[in-house]
Amino acid sequence: MCAAVYVLSTVTGYVLTSALLLKCPNLLHRKKRETFVSKHISHRGGAGENLENTMMAFKHAVDVGTDMLELDCHLTKDEQVVVSHDGDLQRTCGIDTNISDVTYAELPPYLCRLGVTFQRECFCEGGEDKRIPLLRDVFDAFPNTPVNIDIKVNNDTLIKKVSELVVKYDRAHLTVWGNASNQIVRKCYKENPHIPVLFSLPRVLQLLGLFYTGLLPFVPIKEQFLEIPMPSIITKLQDPSRLTRGQRFIAWLADTLLMRKALFDHLTARGIQVYIWVLNDEDDFQRAFDLGATGVMTDFPTKLKDFMDRNSLSKAE
Repeated sequence: MCAAVYVLSTVTGYVLTSALLLKCPNLLHRKKRETFVSKHISHRGGAGENLENTMMAFKHAVDVGTDMLELDCHLTKDEQVVVSHDGDLQRTCGIDTNISDVTYAELPPYLCRLGVTFQRECFCEGGEDKRIPLLRDVFDAFPNTPVNIDIKVNNDTLIKKVSELVVKYDRAHLTVWGNASNQIVRKCYKENPHIPVLFSLPRVLQLLGLFYTGLLPFVPIKEQFLEIPMPSIITKLQDPSRLTRGQRFIAWLADTLLMRKALFDHLTARGIQVYIWVLNDEDDFQRAFDLGATGVMTDFPTKLKDFMDRNSLSKAE
């Protein structure tokens, strides 16, 4: 009987303490310093309105009023850091070769028409700018705009050179970098711990485990940005009639576990920004902000800006 009372009182104390610290994490953790807050994030510069990852796309997004540019980096044969999502040039340029196998001068231009990855049956027609830019071009053109960098390959030289560019342009306070790979994120953090990092996929899974066991309020977190998909959008990326019952169940389960307002509010209170990607419909914009997400990543920066203006979601301060 005494043992049962002890166990019950211990469990009750743990649950109550965890619940308190979940809502008031600053009782235990100092809030991370936020040098910028981004509500409006342009995926690949806004791949639905201009050719992805081009200077024209980035300029348009900044002119619209985006808070952050999201882009991807690779390394050429002559070790130039270029902005491109794919490591090979087949989809974007129609040439069966890898970026790492050619020099920057040898890179071909983008095709005139590219599919929008996160919008079913949608294509973007290009304008005059079809050049694959250098990362330094982006830093030169937009010195005050936060940039979200996806390090696409596990390459020590790429990580080192991106870090050197961030330092050269004094942008550690305006940059976040990382990848779904935990190994890449660890290398990024080791190379330059002054640049904030994203949660890797294994760390997202660990975060969920800590959240659902009540341990999250007690655990320190080094990452400053949680960047996650909204699983329910799979029904918009594929023909719903072609999804199996198992696929729909997995998407529902992932969405139920991941899209948690209590989790987002806790992280926000600790100074960790939550970005949800890649949302291109107004109902998804609304859901993300209702859940407490800091920001939304979209292929259509104009559409998101119009939505934010109509709903009094002011530019991030």
